Amino acid sequence: MLNEKFRNNLMETNFEDILGQARVKSQLKSALLMERHVILVGQPGIGKTTLAKNIAKLMPETVVNECSFNCSPNNPCCPECLDKKKRKEKIKTKTLKGRELFVRVQGSPDLTAEDLIGDIDPVKALKFGPLSIEAFTPGKIFKANQGILFFDEINRCSEKLQNALLQVLEEKKITIGSYSFDFEVSFIFIGTMNPDDRSTEPLSDVFLDRFDLIYMEYPENTELEMEIVHKSGKQMVEFPNELLFHVISFIRDLRADNDVEKKPSVRASIGLYERAQSNALINGRKKVTLQDVQDVIVSVLSHRINLKPSVKFLKSQEDYVREEFEKFMGKPGDYR
Repeated sequence: MLNEKFRNNLMETNFEDILGQARVKSQLKSALLMERHVILVGQPGIGKTTLAKNIAKLMPETVVNECSFNCSPNNPCCPECLDKKKRKEKIKTKTLKGRELFVRVQGSPDLTAEDLIGDIDPVKALKFGPLSIEAFTPGKIFKANQGILFFDEINRCSEKLQNALLQVLEEKKITIGSYSFDFEVSFIFIGTMNPDDRSTEPLSDVFLDRFDLIYMEYPENTELEMEIVHKSGKQMVEFPNELLFHVISFIRDLRADNDVEKKPSVRASIGLYERAQSNALINGRKKVTLQDVQDVIVSVLSHRINLKPSVKFLKSQEDYVREEFEKFMGKPGDYR
């Protein structure tokens, strides 16, 4: 169950690290209050991971047993604690700070069920016996016990790993084949996925049925994206607001361009903001000019888009970005 203090923090927060996205924040808050497992769905660079990390700040200090499974002192249920209880030994506790209860997993085809759940350590198995609890090394799921498991790019995990997670998501229990008992765990699962990433594993209907999906979009308008760029990007020299407005407007136009399949993320906006400044600095200027942006536009943007095959046949992405930017900005000096 959620810590009462976490519930109060959740009710009061506005997820300050994320600008805009009011609908997403409201839906996420609603899902977490009911301890629902969630997947944040959206393009790269729109703040999915930042939003999840913002939740870590809400986690209060939590007292757990001094075991490998983060058992609750009120309900010690892991083999380590049960063994001590049986021998009438005092079970020590430890206090974990909020972020220690926020455990991140990076999705990858190479990730295995053993990485998440745990595995038998062969050296310890020889010493203590293959079925002894001392031989079992808990995985990241147990580190997230009493907290939050954040699974970035969940659709990069294999179908086998999806199947391994089904029981723990539904029953809050993990059955390890080599042992004769279940491990009880309690955590909230937050995942992220890019719906347009075709190189990843499809998530099965059975797996998705365990989640609520919350869809995130790009920043609502140019002004908001400018705020995000100012907040997240480094500043070395002056970047005129009028020029920045048109640069970001161009990126937003690319996202709406029917000839562009893969859209540039907010990281592209931040990249242009930073690289244009460093270019101006290298050239001895204290203020960014349109030429500074033009000199880095291909380096920052061309690999962050993907053209439709019919367009790509006629011109390269580098030429497309360069030509579209020149058309959008117009003559130097008027920015259009």
